[in-house]
Amino acid sequence: MANELSESQRSFIGTKNKKGQTYTDPQKLFFEVDRNSAFFTGSEVIKEAIRRASVDVMVAYPITPQSEAAALIGELYAEGYVADYMRGESEFAVMGQCAGAAFGGARVFTTTAGPGTMRAFENFPMWAGSRLPIQVIVTCRGINSPLSIQPDTLEMAFLLDTGMLVWHAETAQDFFDWILMGYIVAEQPDVHLPLALCCDGFFVTHTKDTVMLTPSDLCLPPYDPYRSPVPCMDMEVPPVRMMRDPFIMKSNYISYMTHASWQEEVRAAVERSRKHTIAMMGGLIDTENEDAEILIVASGTAVSQGREAIRILEDEGIHVGLVKVKSLRPFPKQEILEATKNAKHIFVPEFNVVGWLAREIRSIVPDNDRVVAGPHVAGGMTMPAEVIVEEIQKTLGHRVATLAGRGS
Repeated sequence: MANELSESQRSFIGTKNKKGQTYTDPQKLFFEVDRNSAFFTGSEVIKEAIRRASVDVMVAYPITPQSEAAALIGELYAEGYVADYMRGESEFAVMGQCAGAAFGGARVFTTTAGPGTMRAFENFPMWAGSRLPIQVIVTCRGINSPLSIQPDTLEMAFLLDTGMLVWHAETAQDFFDWILMGYIVAEQPDVHLPLALCCDGFFVTHTKDTVMLTPSDLCLPPYDPYRSPVPCMDMEVPPVRMMRDPFIMKSNYISYMTHASWQEEVRAAVERSRKHTIAMMGGLIDTENEDAEILIVASGTAVSQGREAIRILEDEGIHVGLVKVKSLRPFPKQEILEATKNAKHIFVPEFNVVGWLAREIRSIVPDNDRVVAGPHVAGGMTMPAEVIVEEIQKTLGHRVATLAGRGS
């Protein structure tokens, strides 16, 4: 089994916590127990996942659209499901407090969005370099001026090179499963990295959906900090010892090589997470009709719009396949190469203006002129399935009535 527990964690299996929840083997919790249907918003689903995640510390700061989730987890703290909960004085402070808790051996959770992500940003590569398996939910929103609180995934482009794991949830069901699975992957000794679990804000956080939940009286085994590849702080390991080592402060070859090799090690750990992530998610991508000559490759809620576009095009006699990208770090290079090998056209719809996913795909596929970077919407605009249909029809040389002219 790729995702293994320590002996300490296994000793908790079958015992109960203070709330009467039973610590349960993750494989059983994810894949064997009966689930119950619930109708929740994405924010409510975050709360339900954390109820079952044996989280030690949650640090919060309000910024739309993640504020509701942060407040709901405050309710979990009041109910006794989260060991400690506090509000930081800024987004930057929140991420520093998360680091302090993780350095001390806690399982840590937080949330952020848009400008908050940017203000906190210095901490993310620090988390990765310090090998802190913190989980942060990123409920994407606009980061440009003039500011928008509506969904825009531009901030994800910045996260991709921090050394963090980066996953992109399409639905509330993804959210529920991946929050719990994320801790198991991130805390593996050969990984031990932070996870940015992203979604398209409002489209997921504030929309109700049917979600299949595991029983609330079952929970993950607690975090074992002594599985970390770097020492956690305790009475024998003083705080931030690594920053006091002499080579850090010197301008010499040894210092440069130490920094460079550690950055390589962090990225190697991202790659080592691949086998653990596949075991949890059932693969880094999902595919439908991948034999089609026309493919839509997307992540997040662009996948949902792609599915509806495929349905419309099928009615018009155009056969289109779908590739859902679940993990962006590690990036599913081989899987995408295999899924797209027969495609003549690869469309990448995105909720951002720069097309960062299309850039990633163009960088790996042969004959990358097959990749159509779009359609794009940005600043919080929705992407009707008809916009994707129109982009495909135009590329195929079909005459189309543009959306701008419809209804006039």
